[in-house]
Amino acid sequence: MAGAGEGSGRRRRGYHFNAGFLTNARVRRILTLAGHDLKLGKPGAQDDVLVWGHSPYAPRGEAVAQATGAHLVRVEDAFLRSLHPGRSGDAPLGLVIDRKGIYFDATRPSDLETLLATHPLDDTGLLDRARDALARIAEAHLTKYAAVDPTLDPPSPGYVLLIDQTRGDASIRLGQANADSFAEMLAHAQEDHPGAPIVIKTHPETRAGHRPGHFDPASLPPGVTLDDRPIAPRRLFEGARAVYCVTSLLGFEAIFAGHRPVTFGVPFYAGWGLTDDRRLTPARRQRHLTKVQMAAAALILYPTWYDPYRDRLCEVEDVLATLEAQARAWREDQAGHVAVGMRAWKRRHMVQSFGRLRFEDDPDKAAADGRPVMVWAGRETPELRAACSAAKRPLCRVEDGLLRSRGLGADLVPPLSLVLDDLGIYYDPTRESRLDRLIAEAAVMDPKRLYRAERLVARLVALGLTKYNLGGAMPELTPPEGRALILVPGQVEDDASIKLGAGAVRTNAGLLQAARNLHPEGWIVYKPHPDVVAGLRAGAVEAGGLADAVVTDVDTAALLPLASRVVTMTSAMGFEALLRGVPVTVLGAPFYAGWGLTRDLGPVPKHRTARPSLGALAHAALIRYPRYHDPVTGLPCPAEVALDRLASGEGLRGRPGLRALAKLQGWLAGQSWLWRR
Repeated sequence: MAGAGEGSGRRRRGYHFNAGFLTNARVRRILTLAGHDLKLGKPGAQDDVLVWGHSPYAPRGEAVAQATGAHLVRVEDAFLRSLHPGRSGDAPLGLVIDRKGIYFDATRPSDLETLLATHPLDDTGLLDRARDALARIAEAHLTKYAAVDPTLDPPSPGYVLLIDQTRGDASIRLGQANADSFAEMLAHAQEDHPGAPIVIKTHPETRAGHRPGHFDPASLPPGVTLDDRPIAPRRLFEGARAVYCVTSLLGFEAIFAGHRPVTFGVPFYAGWGLTDDRRLTPARRQRHLTKVQMAAAALILYPTWYDPYRDRLCEVEDVLATLEAQARAWREDQAGHVAVGMRAWKRRHMVQSFGRLRFEDDPDKAAADGRPVMVWAGRETPELRAACSAAKRPLCRVEDGLLRSRGLGADLVPPLSLVLDDLGIYYDPTRESRLDRLIAEAAVMDPKRLYRAERLVARLVALGLTKYNLGGAMPELTPPEGRALILVPGQVEDDASIKLGAGAVRTNAGLLQAARNLHPEGWIVYKPHPDVVAGLRAGAVEAGGLADAVVTDVDTAALLPLASRVVTMTSAMGFEALLRGVPVTVLGAPFYAGWGLTRDLGPVPKHRTARPSLGALAHAALIRYPRYHDPVTGLPCPAEVALDRLASGEGLRGRPGLRALAKLQGWLAGQSWLWRR
């Protein structure tokens, strides 16, 4: 967890002389957690003086350090910073705290340069972490400022990509370059690749209007264009025949996309055998590194990373999970949505989860709005599909995720997770869903990439978490000797998963009979669905003649390990059983069936041909498919944070108004005579 810039680990007094350290709460917090007690006043020789990189205010601190003998420490943003630039208001997810210099100053060593030059960088575990980090960065199109759109297409392949920077940036001057270096870069690119189109990528701060770049669109020569879109850099790297830069961090990222960038300054990544350097690099840089070694030093060992959900220092993997969640939400929600079929009680939470929403009930008006359309999955209609198709508007279905809440949806408890599916919906096996595709993709993923899912499952099981987390008593069930405990979870009989995904057996009575037929010597334990027990949904059955025991107010997580097998139609409890190593027989086609992990007695969808591991299934269903919303920070969050909230209950206080509405809803559901009149 400790970055290279954190020093010895003991707490140190850190004096500062510019207002940024006072006003930027996130920077202060990271420095405090990293062991720096920030002070105003005169330091002693044993103290630190903190300055922000080589900002215009840094000379104040430099002068004080020189006069007092205090140690000068330079602080800067880490290489995976945030969604948007700091000038747009986003706080950093990490800092580099450098006690030797700073990474972009080629005139002297920095902690990062020292790591690159002297650290063995040969530990298998470290390099495996670096490979996984690079794979995740590529997969999620992460970059320093991750608010980029991977759906934007690059120009036709074959262009030369040049990277612009903001005027006056300290990394240019201290990287032994200047404003003329950008014109020189363009001239060399034209000479090296005669006739090739040249695309210049503008800096995000230039695009946002914060600081100008070095190229004027009005005076560019023929064949040279600016790309100022929020396009994902990796998409630009894909079609580029070569990448040219001065000292930009995008040159560093280009290395990991398979390029050997041509540099016209001396950035920190030059001089290690990974770049084509047109400037003389420091003699200190004699070592040849692999790109994985470069990533290990620059992304794991050098920075001090911060977890905004748990308010603590963390590892790069936690920052990747944070940026994956936040970037996904930004990308899916940046244009806003029109929401159809959303009940009144859900709307507040939908706005919290998806941002700018307009609620509409008329399909034609929704499709004509011009924004993507979302509909609660169970309320999708042919009319809405036709309207969206005619208007060429994307239609996504929304549904609760598989780690939902501490309480029932029928009790109007808001969910922590929602899925947004542009193909179908996970409980409908009659058509391919986005989850189906994600499972198939995970099935061919490098097994090392699935460690995160395996750790998540292990923690989920250890914490005793399930979809609803209702708690309850520990079950006291002891089957007669020689009889296996067969757990049969009841379901809501009019639920969409039954209507769309059940096989020949579609009722709880039929399910119990099938379980008895399959296991005549088994000890059948029936657990009716909580919504049915609460009287909120259909599916009550007299189970006494078919089940040996009926349990209601028991802890599902404690019940599952007692079972020798689960027999179900389409219940999510079958998935929860698989996560705990309990064999599952399915009579329908839930999302986890048909992949070779269950005994399938129902119709298997033809599109489920992959053979994923349990880790791959969990990776798709619990990490890639849902979106999680943190009730504490109000931010999109990773699955691991959702587990923490479900386990602790923090931020999950109920809303009394919704509980009253739930009771009224239940009462009205029971007054069927009202609706028959």
